[in-house]
Amino acid sequence: MLAELKARDQEVRAHENAHRAAGGDLVRGGSYDYQQGPDGKRYAIGGDVQIDTTPVAGDPRATAEKMAQVIRAALAPAEPSPTDLAVAAQATAERNRAQSEARADNGDSGTDDRSASDKDTSDPTTPYRRAAEPANAGANLDAIA
Repeated sequence: MLAELKARDQEVRAHENAHRAAGGDLVRGGSYDYQQGPDGKRYAIGGDVQIDTTPVAGDPRATAEKMAQVIRAALAPAEPSPTDLAVAAQATAERNRAQSEARADNGDSGTDDRSASDKDTSDPTTPYRRAAEPANAGANLDAIA
């Protein structure tokens, strides 16, 4: 039991630190869920960080660059969770939209007619949450969108 808790603690911390390292200043906050071991110490069994996924107002090129960093942060852990993958997919869609908008602003003729009209941007952050169950080794990235 103690060996499993220690291994889980290392895995959780490495996962969250990978998000932080790749996300840079876009990653904020974070917390861990703990379980007390038989030795009386607390071990992280889950965790979360938050990443800013809001578009850069009026600057589609900057938005595309920002979303590329969000994608890197979401996929940084060795084993991205389903939530990590969802955040990466959301950021990919926003990056593609922003790139299309930037091309249109430059007068480029693109055939990309995708729209982000169904995207809810009312919450400026998305939390990245790691599941507390040992069976789910992946973390969840809460995107701030």
